[in-house]
Amino acid sequence: MNPSDRFPDSGENDLPRELVDLAKAIAALPDEFQSDLEPVYSRVVDSVKRRRRILALVQEALSQLRLDIKYLMFDLEVTRKERDELRERLN
Repeated sequence: MNPSDRFPDSGENDLPRELVDLAKAIAALPDEFQSDLEPVYSRVVDSVKRRRRILALVQEALSQLRLDIKYLMFDLEVTRKERDELRERLN
């Protein structure tokens, strides 16, 4: 793993400050220790990125659900009004 992999530049892939600090600490270690820690660090970074993607998907799904509920509530209200109007016409 090269150091540029540990320090991503893109804004959306920013890692938590603690992970960046950990990467810097790993980079400061002797090579023999770095080689032991880098695979573990990579797994942690992958896990953080995966959790962020999952969180984004869940947030998007919740937003869509809220919108769907608003539409359903509107439809329900209109249907009730139509029902009441029809009852009045029949009576």
